[in-house]
Amino acid sequence: MKLSNIRQEYKRGKLTKSNTHTNPFQQFEQWLEEAIQEKAEEPTAMVIATVSAAGHPSTRTVLLKGVENGQFIFFSNYESRKGQQLAENPYISLSFVWHKLERQVHIEGKVEKYAEEKSNNYFASRPYKSRIGARISPQSKIITSRMQIMRAFVAESIKWTGKAIKRPDNWGGYGVTPTRFEFWQGRENRLHDRIQYTQQANGDWEKNRLAP
Repeated sequence: MKLSNIRQEYKRGKLTKSNTHTNPFQQFEQWLEEAIQEKAEEPTAMVIATVSAAGHPSTRTVLLKGVENGQFIFFSNYESRKGQQLAENPYISLSFVWHKLERQVHIEGKVEKYAEEKSNNYFASRPYKSRIGARISPQSKIITSRMQIMRAFVAESIKWTGKAIKRPDNWGGYGVTPTRFEFWQGRENRLHDRIQYTQQANGDWEKNRLAP
């Protein structure tokens, strides 16, 4: 099959300026709740894009862990590739794709490290094996084999037997403060609906329709 022949008509919904919230956070929360209710696969998964100091972009998928105080929250290793790039350039984009609902949300903003106390609280809530994994993985670094990681995992597990596992200093949360949102609803004939919110100097959000 030729890849150029693969296409699908989108017919599930429509999006207008009048049927969207004034505040983009409310609109996002509504769409996320609908994705969860519709049992969309991995509804909290988001592709995040970062850019190095040299201007080279990279993307990967992480899980959204909260929306609070005007920020989108996720957690990672601060020494990973994404962590290094965010230290060099704090601007970031997030993309949610909910194929089942024929929807996408794209967010642009600036990142900062999450409060240590809140990172500690979230780390303590993670499953035991996930906490061990966070301590031993040199994320994004070259390793000789999977066995290297498995051995480190076993050794670290023994070390913390019967103890509260401490969050490593190089692991924690990020909060993304958005400056732009785009809500995308697939439509027939590729005439998709796109509603953009941009933050103004006074903090208000301006809402506009974009061409498909």
